Amino acid sequence: MVAVSAPYVAGFLAFREVPFLVEAVQRLQQEEPGLKPQVLLVDGNGLLHHRGFGVACHLGVLTDLPCIGVAKNLLQVDGLARDELHREQIRSLQREGDTFPLTGTSGSVLGMALRSCNSSKPLYISVGHRVCLETAVRLVQSCCRYRIPEPIRQVQKQGNCSAVPLGFSSLPHSTRNCGLWDSRQPVGDSTGSHSVSRSCHQGSASD
Repeated sequence: MVAVSAPYVAGFLAFREVPFLVEAVQRLQQEEPGLKPQVLLVDGNGLLHHRGFGVACHLGVLTDLPCIGVAKNLLQVDGLARDELHREQIRSLQREGDTFPLTGTSGSVLGMALRSCNSSKPLYISVGHRVCLETAVRLVQSCCRYRIPEPIRQVQKQGNCSAVPLGFSSLPHSTRNCGLWDSRQPVGDSTGSHSVSRSCHQGSASD
């Protein structure tokens, strides 16, 4: 179990929880260099954030690893709201893989809503670091057997504090969720081109 001493302040989650995650990734790279993650999937937001720099951005910058924010609920920023228009957009997602952009009143596309499976509830995908939005959506979709991508779902399934990255048992346990992508394939470039497999391995760490 990780001892968290910093208080929770809305919009500043990263300052509370990212230090442990950075330490966990660094230890993984030092002690098991063959298991270096190619992508981090974070249960939280990236650019879809009040300050445009959510926990997925924070973690990605500090580790210099590609990072993707995967949120279960819409963060209402830049005019985005859970209103009738948004509900109508959700109803337009008829098939697995359907998406619509999350465009703020500023005109910026902050993320993408994704119907990842047969669930009527979409995921909210946003760029964290070193990955474009198109690639982020495709990677998340490739990891989904159910609504939640497997790297994050497996951590949650095991109780949020009992899973460790890829069997890396010497790491301390986390209280939140982050998945490590281990496809053994390149993540892709800024154009969104990439090669992925559907094999996802459980990770830990967090958001």
